[in-house]
Amino acid sequence: MTVAIRALSFDLDDTLWNIWPCIERAEAKLHDWLLAGYPRIAAQFDALALRRLCSDEATRDPAIAHDRSLIRRRGLTRAAELAGYAEFALDEAFEVFFAARNQVEFFADALPVLERLAARYPVVALSNGNADLDRIGIAHLFAFHLSAAIVGTQKPHPAMFEQAVARLGLPPAAILHVGDDPEHDVEGARAAGLRAVWVRRDGRDWPHGLAPPEFVIHDLHELEALLATWPG
Repeated sequence: MTVAIRALSFDLDDTLWNIWPCIERAEAKLHDWLLAGYPRIAAQFDALALRRLCSDEATRDPAIAHDRSLIRRRGLTRAAELAGYAEFALDEAFEVFFAARNQVEFFADALPVLERLAARYPVVALSNGNADLDRIGIAHLFAFHLSAAIVGTQKPHPAMFEQAVARLGLPPAAILHVGDDPEHDVEGARAAGLRAVWVRRDGRDWPHGLAPPEFVIHDLHELEALLATWPG
């Protein structure tokens, strides 16, 4: 803790909110929309089967595996083809899903702490997902947002962290990354020279074979406490 922290980077999904309830609601709304407008798709694929079809697109074309939105759109296009629809309102279908995907429910500690920290530090978002901060209503709290789709590769690849360091214009060790995923967030950040905090909300064990995390917190109130004791 010898270098003062001068900026914070945050993962989004499962760090500031629980993503899977959002995804499941979005998939259910999309399926209802398909049932009304494209019933053959809805009959052939339930919500889970559509999710699997989308995931298969990343396997079919690994070059798009980092882009969650493109994977979803490709999967929906494939579903329409398999169901025999020559025409399909892809943009409208994706919008039904995407609007619901961004109706997040923050963890109780997340938004109040984030607002306080954003008043003290430059705060950036680094996410493998496709959250839309404008739709969610928190874009004003972040200096910028880098996603895997923007960068072209996912964490733990160093590219996202390196771009954040370059845009912030700070030494890597002066940036503290906060995230829930041991490999993507903690290992990725450490490998790029950033300090890292593991957000352990679900009580899971640290994966065997990875070097133990330097800092472990259970909510963002503990992050505030950690920063309050940081020199400088």
